[in-house]
Amino acid sequence: MTTQAYHEASMNLLAQADAELAAGDVRQASEKGCGAAAQVVKAVAEQRGWPHQSHSSLYRGDERLTAESGDDSLSDLFHVANALHQNYYENWDKAENVGRALNAMRRFVEKLSVHF
Repeated sequence: MTTQAYHEASMNLLAQADAELAAGDVRQASEKGCGAAAQVVKAVAEQRGWPHQSHSSLYRGDERLTAESGDDSLSDLFHVANALHQNYYENWDKAENVGRALNAMRRFVEKLSVHF
């Protein structure tokens, strides 16, 4: 995929997450929110020629972006994405919390969009 395709996928996943949450499917909303974060990291990594085919390479990409930008919130927000991923499997979180986490994923996507 191209940088633009990854970015578009991220935006589409955020929209899907909102629809899933509105429909009451907290698990699917969680996974779509996490997927949006992964796709935007892939967008930056693709543009820069960084590996991005595994979970660990996405973490390394986020670490590189955090260090490069000096914005520690990038790391914090990426860890929120991980919590959403966990919620998909465990289904332990409330809709209100997932809604806040999806807002955090929107901020993450916006912050990373300036990097490509």
